[in-house]
Amino acid sequence: MKNSTLKQPAERRGFLRQVGTGAAALGLAAIASSFKLVGKEQKINQFNALGTTQDPADAWFDKVKGSHRVVYDAIRPNEIFPFAWPKVFLLTNAATGTPESDCGVVVVLRHDAICYAFKDKIWAKYNFGEVFEAGNIGPAFQAADAATAVKTRNPFYMTKPGDFAIPGFGPVPIGITELQASGVMFCVCNAAMTVFSTVLAGKMGMKPEDVMNEWKAELIPGIQIVPSGVWAVGRAQEHGCKYIYAG
Repeated sequence: MKNSTLKQPAERRGFLRQVGTGAAALGLAAIASSFKLVGKEQKINQFNALGTTQDPADAWFDKVKGSHRVVYDAIRPNEIFPFAWPKVFLLTNAATGTPESDCGVVVVLRHDAICYAFKDKIWAKYNFGEVFEAGNIGPAFQAADAATAVKTRNPFYMTKPGDFAIPGFGPVPIGITELQASGVMFCVCNAAMTVFSTVLAGKMGMKPEDVMNEWKAELIPGIQIVPSGVWAVGRAQEHGCKYIYAG
């Protein structure tokens, strides 16, 4: 009984060690080269088509609005907090006289938290609930399929009414699309995507570029890919966002 109880966490720790080894094997140069998604001339043409000379990720940060600005730094699954805290920020600002339109909220999904940037197809195919240890949503997760939800779907995407009920508050809409509708901006770390897609490709006998392309195709609409999560945290603060650690 003792061995079976310890087996699953041990397997997860083993996988995470493999991810760390994979990252070291890739090297910083390989990760950096992944940011060069298009040639220089093509990239300039893309910028001109957007009417800007900025990189698209930099231009995205210019959209941060409002007098009251925060950035939530999410580095791993941490129950509901990377999504509940932005909602609390908006609700309590509204309660004290500041509308959503005067609030700027950025959520940076980096490291192990990149899993939340993707649609259900990716969660099911690549077993994200297990890979990223995202199964502990906490007691607020009330979905009817809670026992299997994180094995087959992103619990914070395409949420249903009543999926999340906060003690003392009742049902609270904290799904990604719901937060986006309130002006919350989400971005995801390209460096972490590169590492995890490469390692998982090796484990599944697939080509890293095929996995990465599939992940990009199944990104939740409106989520911006940024060169790295730490880059994004820095850019957000340069745009007046106060830093909040989201776990």
